[in-house]
Amino acid sequence: MANRQRIITDNKTLQSQYDSLASGDIIMGGVRLKPFEEHILLDLVERGVRMIPSAQAQLASRSKVFQTRLFVSWMIPHTRVVYDLHDIVDAISVYARAGVSQVVSKHDHRNAGRGVHLWASIEDIYTQASFGVMPFPFVVQPFVPNCLDIRVVILDDYLEAYKRENPYNFRKNLHSGGKSSACELAPEQKDLCRQVMERGRFPYAHIDILVTGAGTSYLGEINLRGGIRGAGIKGPEYREKIAAIHEKYLKSISE
Repeated sequence: MANRQRIITDNKTLQSQYDSLASGDIIMGGVRLKPFEEHILLDLVERGVRMIPSAQAQLASRSKVFQTRLFVSWMIPHTRVVYDLHDIVDAISVYARAGVSQVVSKHDHRNAGRGVHLWASIEDIYTQASFGVMPFPFVVQPFVPNCLDIRVVILDDYLEAYKRENPYNFRKNLHSGGKSSACELAPEQKDLCRQVMERGRFPYAHIDILVTGAGTSYLGEINLRGGIRGAGIKGPEYREKIAAIHEKYLKSISE
């Protein structure tokens, strides 16, 4: 390692040395950011500071809008980012031609199902947005009923998957009352996970897969971290695996 290289492992040190960080320095672990501070990641990348996990993965974990821009090819067809009223007007025409009625919207920076809403039609979203009720930007996609929801936890060579089911709420996550049970992934579902992780430069991930009644799998969401209440892996082992991955990546970029 070069003499001047610094390895930052905590947010307090990052804040105190932020202005002096330069090419060759490494930040290991997620950068703690307040809402709308994401520009800090761009500044660090432009200065040549390396991050573990990558800045792209960290930003995608924070923003459903950015996730959609990165991974739309793996998502439910006609999933779209809405930045303004013009985008909703465009979506109205697209959804009408595709025969889409019910739609789901996702707020950009909310997790655990708190920012997910079901609408009778895209016209309802347009009405709410026109009156300033819907904060831009957000994600909208067709509602697919009776989907199977699978949470996948991938930590390097460790992989486990479990179904999340809730007959009383279309939000399947466990925070909304869902129940979990272990399941096996099909080869194409494993491929989907790996492709998405590679595209987003995720060293590890929590991935939600939606499986339609016809058996087609789509990406729901991806995050660096997530709840493990329904998983077989427990907290201490989980944290050990995350730390080992960080060390592995640190070694690979420091040699």
